[in-house]
Amino acid sequence: MAATQTKPIDLYYWPTPNGWKISILLEELGLPYDVHFVRIGKGDQFKPEFLAISPNNKMPAIVDPEGPDGAPIAIFESGAIMLYLGRKFGQFVGTTERERVEVEKWLMWQMGGFGPMLGQNHHFSQYAPEKIPYAIKRYQDETHRLYGVLDKQLEGREFVAGFYSVADMAIVGWVKPHARQGIDLAEFPNIRAWYDRMLARPAVAKGMAIEAPADEAMNLADDKEAQKVLFNQRSR
Repeated sequence: MAATQTKPIDLYYWPTPNGWKISILLEELGLPYDVHFVRIGKGDQFKPEFLAISPNNKMPAIVDPEGPDGAPIAIFESGAIMLYLGRKFGQFVGTTERERVEVEKWLMWQMGGFGPMLGQNHHFSQYAPEKIPYAIKRYQDETHRLYGVLDKQLEGREFVAGFYSVADMAIVGWVKPHARQGIDLAEFPNIRAWYDRMLARPAVAKGMAIEAPADEAMNLADDKEAQKVLFNQRSR
């Protein structure tokens, strides 16, 4: 019997591809949740109360007040959060071992490659104070390769693991800024069709529409102080 949720889950969030993963999943599951904005450009991620939840000083993170055995549990790392929620509520992670492995393969692919490499692409092409042609080309080429891997996987499939899962939810937010990554989706028709299917899902649209408060909006390309906070992190 699937679990139920009576108390809201606390979501520590900022509107980024990693943040969207969890808001989309919570919407798909129809769970109650409260959003706590982590102002990553202002350094909220270094506050002791947040580090107690996410010691790697990264969002997203959640606190489930109805965790295992009814006791609260704090979880950081977006992939770990997704697998926890999928297991708890028995949705979007597969029902057989073969299905679970397929979902986990593509979730780990996103966590280990598609997210980090596209993130480096964004950094060196958009934000780095010095434009380094080698770095820009290296990460744009890797981005292009990874899009090719995804496009091939989606050939003949509606969703990445063959059925709708947390893998799709984890990937879609990283595809959203494809133009800034130097990617033309016309070159990847299977991704284009999948992306349109994803955006047509009400929970995906709602999860990706949670924006920062107007007075906290951040233009990272121009905000030098935010860049210092995000890109010059050392142990604190």
